[in-house]
Amino acid sequence: MTYLAPQRVAEKLIEEAPDQEWLRSLADALDRTLRTDPLERFLSLWDVSAAEAGRAFGVTRQAVSKWRKSGVPADRMPALIDLASATDVLDRRVKRERIPAVVRRPAADLGGRSLLELACAGRHTEVRDAVAATFDLRRIQP
Repeated sequence: MTYLAPQRVAEKLIEEAPDQEWLRSLADALDRTLRTDPLERFLSLWDVSAAEAGRAFGVTRQAVSKWRKSGVPADRMPALIDLASATDVLDRRVKRERIPAVVRRPAADLGGRSLLELACAGRHTEVRDAVAATFDLRRIQP
């Protein structure tokens, strides 16, 4: 079987796509299929730097870079699990391109802080719970 070069396939899809929304949906679907590592999803969808991620996990940016190659150590997994859970909810409920703004926006329910600020303060469970509560549709049903 012969495959076209990825760049050529992308160009052809762009030419033939019905609209930009369709292309965004395709890109999101490909990203969800390929980017399954929780740390990579957090870094990508929240659009955080290694330095910001280091603050969120209480380590250096160099440690985060090392984790990207060798995996997150067991003692940091609870924090990653909480942030991954929040990331999954955000990914389902918010357009991907808006997630970085959402996590950086101060919220009254968070004491005027943003989700990213809470994460950087080591309050990972609060981040997870705040995101879950925000999108819990049961609270608005009669």
